Amino acid sequence: HMPASELSVDLHAGFVKRQSEDTDTIEYVLTEHLRMSGVYWGLTGMHLLGRLDDMDGDGIVAWVMTCWHGCGGFGGSEGHDPHVLYTLSAVQVLALYDRMDLLDRDAIARYVASLQLPDGSFTGDEWGEVDTRFSYCALSCCKLIGRMEAINVEKAMEYIASCKNFDGGFGCTPGGESHAGQIFTCVGALAIGGGLQHVDADLLGWWLCERQVKAGGLNGRPEKLPDVCYSWWVLSSLSILKRLHWIDQGALARFILRCQDPQKAGGG
Repeated sequence: HMPASELSVDLHAGFVKRQSEDTDTIEYVLTEHLRMSGVYWGLTGMHLLGRLDDMDGDGIVAWVMTCWHGCGGFGGSEGHDPHVLYTLSAVQVLALYDRMDLLDRDAIARYVASLQLPDGSFTGDEWGEVDTRFSYCALSCCKLIGRMEAINVEKAMEYIASCKNFDGGFGCTPGGESHAGQIFTCVGALAIGGGLQHVDADLLGWWLCERQVKAGGLNGRPEKLPDVCYSWWVLSSLSILKRLHWIDQGALARFILRCQDPQKAGGG
């Protein structure tokens, strides 16, 4: 039985690598529309494990470029429409491999700018869904490609601030429920755009640290079960707010390690 006191690096790396190779599974087919983001998260995991070289970097970079559209955006996979989510993931993958030279930065900037509405919000694509996740993607993308001037940053900050709730958190649109994942996108976007003055760091920091449950893990909203993914969303926000010391980090680490699945060899 796998000891719950150490990170099983080899098993996790093997799990990520298999996900890119088992192309005949139902899971592979069902996730085609969001593959670009899946590739980004998988590669980031491999990088953190020190195993990025296990992946076919040249092949991945070539695949990413097949998902580019002339309008400047990237789709989630080959033949899929462009979307700001997958545009950011594509830029991040190329940044990870130090191949930003392949990008048409001006075209990407024009695409992202075309998604901004007069109130400062961003739609995800041409079909018009508005969500603060897209604000984060737009700002992060423009920051990475060095084209912040392409968008109205001040209006973007104002829109995100309008999504702040009484508990210090943020929702996907004004009035939307505070949620740990959404809070990261808003705090991250405000940090990128120089708008952290809109955040009540103590009030939000308290809401975030209250996400830690007795088991040591973090949940995404009050009264929900803990989930490993919120370790990222909550910790990232607390880090930006300089409030990481407000949670029991040791208890969280132990929870994460307990979530390792030895039967599925790295899946957790």
